[in-house]
Amino acid sequence: MRLRALAFTVGLILAGGLAITYLPDGLRTSVAENRTAHAREKAEAEIRQRFQQGVAMLNNKHYEQALKEFHRVLELAPDMPEAHVNAGFALAGLGRYAIARDFFDGALALRKDQINAYYGLAEALEGLNDLPGALGAMRTYLHLAPANDPYRRKAESAVWEWEAKVAEEYHKTIKNLPTKQIKP
Repeated sequence: MRLRALAFTVGLILAGGLAITYLPDGLRTSVAENRTAHAREKAEAEIRQRFQQGVAMLNNKHYEQALKEFHRVLELAPDMPEAHVNAGFALAGLGRYAIARDFFDGALALRKDQINAYYGLAEALEGLNDLPGALGAMRTYLHLAPANDPYRRKAESAVWEWEAKVAEEYHKTIKNLPTKQIKP
């Protein structure tokens, strides 16, 4: 009896192995495609969830936690400019302006019309005391932003303030330049 059961089990295993080996290609491909689609869906769900959590943390000024979420999003979706921008805003919130600038630049390399990247880049450059650069980035933001953009007034105010500071610095520099007297 045991010998029959053993022979039957071995026969089933061999038959199953042969069936898998000789499955039609279309059937094997569809199984692989289903696994790939499932893995992609899980990754996309994680990206959405972590992105939303990061945005919530960013809005609540929990910059370290937001940065962790955006780093994970970027591990899963490195070509997502929105994640680069939000990581930049988290870094700017932490006062890490040079790294924030790099994230904003990365977003713009992926998508030139990512307007909030120009806004963030302007803030990062201001934090680095590069007011001419900040002015250029904010002017680009204003050029691309629609008239009803909720951050437009704040951007215009920043431009006016920075223009005044740049003009003041220019006048100080001009005033302190040594002058040569020209003899008649």
